[in-house]
Amino acid sequence: MNMREDRLDAILSRLDRTGSVGVDALSRELEVSVATIRRDLDLLEQRRLVERTHGGATRRAVDYDLSLRYKEAAATEAKAAIARAAVDRITPGSVIGLSGGTTTFMVADALSQRDDLLADLTIVTNAVDIANKLAIHPGLKVIVCGGVINASSFELVGAFVDAVLRSIWLDLAFVGVHAISATAGCMTANEDEAFVNRLMAERAEHAIVVADSSKYGHRSFASVGGTEVFEAIITDDNLGEDARRELTEAGFDLELAQTGSGQ
Repeated sequence: MNMREDRLDAILSRLDRTGSVGVDALSRELEVSVATIRRDLDLLEQRRLVERTHGGATRRAVDYDLSLRYKEAAATEAKAAIARAAVDRITPGSVIGLSGGTTTFMVADALSQRDDLLADLTIVTNAVDIANKLAIHPGLKVIVCGGVINASSFELVGAFVDAVLRSIWLDLAFVGVHAISATAGCMTANEDEAFVNRLMAERAEHAIVVADSSKYGHRSFASVGGTEVFEAIITDDNLGEDARRELTEAGFDLELAQTGSGQ
């Protein structure tokens, strides 16, 4: 992902949280000029993702996560590579957990292209877009955790999800997160989603984070967990050497999906 795409994604993520953004604040936060931020907001308005205001922008009246919409459209090579690496770990007959998120959605997409796996798998997910993606394959058993839908991310949260997940066991869980730190672990922006993600990981024999390398070195609002929950992280080969060492020393089994552009 290039620098401009990173900025656009950061702007949309901020809009998801706050509903509005200001040019001056974004300029300071992203360490670029005010003119650059204005051009970014103009581009997002052209793509009908934001509404420009005097001095900033507001989110459009859409029913789902703006950053999710943008990132799905971008469909980066890194996420696709991570998804393929994740699917390579799946064996026929397994029970697989998939949290919500763009990378886990791409895991579902990669899985849907693997005829050797589609005849004998059980998929458990709290993401309605992932369930919709996989439900068309008659060989898959798709279990959707009931709950209250978070309109900004397609994820189901709440006590109903808790009840379902506590009653089952998973062979493998792939969990998407917003941020990764060697010291703070894995995090997401929403505390309800963080709770569900952690519970899904705890119910799995093997819990694996799937996240592109841009997530490393950042913090987000709600903790999902560290090595006490996740045994491995699948990311892309653009992850820097220092980050690789830090995650390995922290105790994570690290897999770098090959994008062809890594270091």
